[in-house]
Amino acid sequence: MNIKPYLRLSGLEPLTIRPETNFVNVGERTNVTGSKKFARLIRENKYEEALSVARQQVESGAQILDVNMDDALLDGVHAMTTFLNLLQAEPDIAKIPVMIDSSKFSIIEAGLKCVQGRCVVNSISLKEGEEKFIEQATICKAYGAAVIVMAFDEQGQADTKERKISICHRAYKILTEQVGYQPQDIIFDPNIFAVATGIEEHNNYAVDFIEATREIKRLMPLTKVSGGVSNVSFSFRGNDHVREAIHSVFLYYAIKAGMDMGIVNAGQLVIYDEIEPRLRELCEDVLLNRNNDNNEATEKLILFAESVKGKGKEEVRELTWRNNSVEERLKHSLVNGITDFIDEDTEEARLKYPKPLDVIEGPLMDGMNTVGDLFGAGKMFLPQVVKSARVMKKSVAILTPYIEAEKELRKQAHLKAGTVNEESAGAAKILLATVKGDVHDIGKNIVGVVLGCNGYDIIDLGVMVHADKILDTAIREKADIIGLSGLITPSLDEMVHIAREMTRRGMTQPLLIGGATTSRIHTAVKIAPEYKNGIVHVLDASRSVTVAGSLLNKDLKSPFLEEINLEYLQLKEHFDNRKSIKNYLAYSEAKKNKVNIDWTNYRPVTPSFLGTQVIEITDLNVLRSYIDWKPFFITWEMHGNFPAILTDAIIGTEATRLFEDANRLLDQIILEKWLTAKGMVGFWQACSIEDDVILTTETGEVKLSFLRQQIQKAKDQPNISLADFIRPQLTDENSTTTDHLGAFAVSIQGIEPHIQSFEAVHDDYNKIMLQALADRLAEAFAEYLHFRTRTEFWGYVKNENLTNEELIHEKYQGIRPAPGYPACPDHTEKYKLFDLLKVTDRIGISLTESLAMYPASSVCGWYFSHPQSQYFGVGKISKDQLEDYASRKNMPIEDAERWLRQQIE
Repeated sequence: MNIKPYLRLSGLEPLTIRPETNFVNVGERTNVTGSKKFARLIRENKYEEALSVARQQVESGAQILDVNMDDALLDGVHAMTTFLNLLQAEPDIAKIPVMIDSSKFSIIEAGLKCVQGRCVVNSISLKEGEEKFIEQATICKAYGAAVIVMAFDEQGQADTKERKISICHRAYKILTEQVGYQPQDIIFDPNIFAVATGIEEHNNYAVDFIEATREIKRLMPLTKVSGGVSNVSFSFRGNDHVREAIHSVFLYYAIKAGMDMGIVNAGQLVIYDEIEPRLRELCEDVLLNRNNDNNEATEKLILFAESVKGKGKEEVRELTWRNNSVEERLKHSLVNGITDFIDEDTEEARLKYPKPLDVIEGPLMDGMNTVGDLFGAGKMFLPQVVKSARVMKKSVAILTPYIEAEKELRKQAHLKAGTVNEESAGAAKILLATVKGDVHDIGKNIVGVVLGCNGYDIIDLGVMVHADKILDTAIREKADIIGLSGLITPSLDEMVHIAREMTRRGMTQPLLIGGATTSRIHTAVKIAPEYKNGIVHVLDASRSVTVAGSLLNKDLKSPFLEEINLEYLQLKEHFDNRKSIKNYLAYSEAKKNKVNIDWTNYRPVTPSFLGTQVIEITDLNVLRSYIDWKPFFITWEMHGNFPAILTDAIIGTEATRLFEDANRLLDQIILEKWLTAKGMVGFWQACSIEDDVILTTETGEVKLSFLRQQIQKAKDQPNISLADFIRPQLTDENSTTTDHLGAFAVSIQGIEPHIQSFEAVHDDYNKIMLQALADRLAEAFAEYLHFRTRTEFWGYVKNENLTNEELIHEKYQGIRPAPGYPACPDHTEKYKLFDLLKVTDRIGISLTESLAMYPASSVCGWYFSHPQSQYFGVGKISKDQLEDYASRKNMPIEDAERWLRQQIE
């Protein structure tokens, strides 16, 4: 018997997808991220009622049922198991195959154990590498499931036609040649991203999907193509009329190209021929990226969508919220971050309530409690919370004069009557500070905003705050919690000192530790032993609310701290008992295993000038194209690759809003010349002597000292030092092949008056936005200057032609490591860099006592040009190298140990 190679699925009934089979609808509503009703029923444990959503999808024509339980409030494994087990007992639903949909493979595996018939797994991908991909695919095959493979690899989601095809073909070869999958059991999802976002790079996303589908079906004809259709219309969320038209037009062309199935609301698909001609034409222009120069087609569709929206129920809803009670209006403004009506609504509430304080403690706090609940549930994201805080602060600022006036009247009345007025206890106070020597405060500011949104009274002492000021203020203000922040490694020692001082003073407040260089293990090993009244490492702003709530609840505090203390004790014991130096080479042996470079045949390129040069940029448009946006989103606790994050199914809409807000502010910064970019670059003759690099300057020789990796490496793997990338000292005095080393420092300046302006109008959102943009511009300046160094100032790669993405992934020749970072972790080498360039005198960047740079949006580093130079981490070193390093630097061993404590094994 000749069995045709068709994709065969089944519930209680078989579903065979043949060449003549029409497009297969995958019902999307049994998905907690795709249906509010379904999500509510699952969260309320109303699983039987949730089956009605599945039944409605089947009745509407769904041929496969997508089931997804990815929600922060759910036990995904339990929810998936419970729902699927119940579903199997409903023949009218269980007759169609199930698509087990999750980003967590543990949930997928739980679902595989429940389904009857042959299901589909959605999805697996190469994002964690081939080994994990093969492991998960093997498990799926063992359960007999077909698999959806996302076009996602180690570099991120595929957004271009070429990457979509390349990743899918790579996955296909692995699945068929190594795992043993039949081609017909493989379904590719080449990523449907949103169009009409206003960002030019997104305009071709639909075309890229359609053309990639056509090529995938040509290269791998038995495979299937699927996708989440609703993603394509994310820019029009809230306008169902236009979204349904976009979906139908998109499917019309995608199906022609070979798309076999898609996740779509089967009950909300309009027939292509029944779409009104004008709307259909506009959708085609956008989706096919035609007539779209300067986003013309996009603008036309947006205008049409607005006109339709104005006639529909959505516009009525937008107008009617202003007809609600003042309490509901205030809540709506807070949750949605709307400042347009806050003045009049606050005034109306002030006149309505007996006291202005009642407005704060009543409707405003009710609204902020809703914000806190939504944020905690993962339904609001950090940028939205900061916008909510802006609304709250503006309202409170309106009420404050009235509150102060009332206080003064009460005070006078009490003085006249001879009575004492005891103030109420008020909100819990949390004191926040960036420690001495550290100037970075974006993270601290965000934590302050988030905690403030949850009703806490925040005392923010700013940056570079000495221990005595922190602790004196905490005592004087009766702070309930102290929070310390730091970005650079010396800040860790300062936090240990503060914990020790709190013990000496007999303080009892819990201590929160946070910041980029802090970690749970360092907190457990170094800080927690110094203070016994509660030390908690807080990973990010979203965790701070839960931690503060636990510490301030008398019933929760003791068990919470007992659990934390036990965890930290176990971490410390594990750290103390870890295997020691036997996996490390002696320093003398590590030096012998340096990078193998053929210096005999290498001819170093001489820079176009020796000495230093100042680079100033007045038009920041020059730097705009060099911005790496991924760290910008991480600042706002939104994680994902750019630009894929803008179309992410969960955070894409808010990420797009944030990106648009950032670019609007950046436009203003550039147009009105708020900020200036000041930088320096310098080059000197250089040679290496073991792990030192000797520079020849106008005033004599300068020795730079570097560290070398000591960990035991695999055969033929070197123990690297930065000195390896500089030609060793020449023995032939007549040689002209002199090597060179460069240095740079850049800074974005002028931020302070604009920060003060935003603070004056209680606009934390734009204050944090400005700080984040200044940091991105500083890094962009460093990238721009490195490009000019490679192609012009040093000119060792004159014809370089790399994309911004390639620059971000460091595909260029040469490196620019920074003192204090993994390849050269000693911050004290900044003194030499600053002295060589005369940075402080010439461009105004200064060093704090902990060697942080001020202004905070500053970057400095060394330039290495050799083709084999690479970024690396020194890692742990042993005592013998530490002693040698201190001797080479003529530095007391205890000072070297203090600056390199993180490196010492």
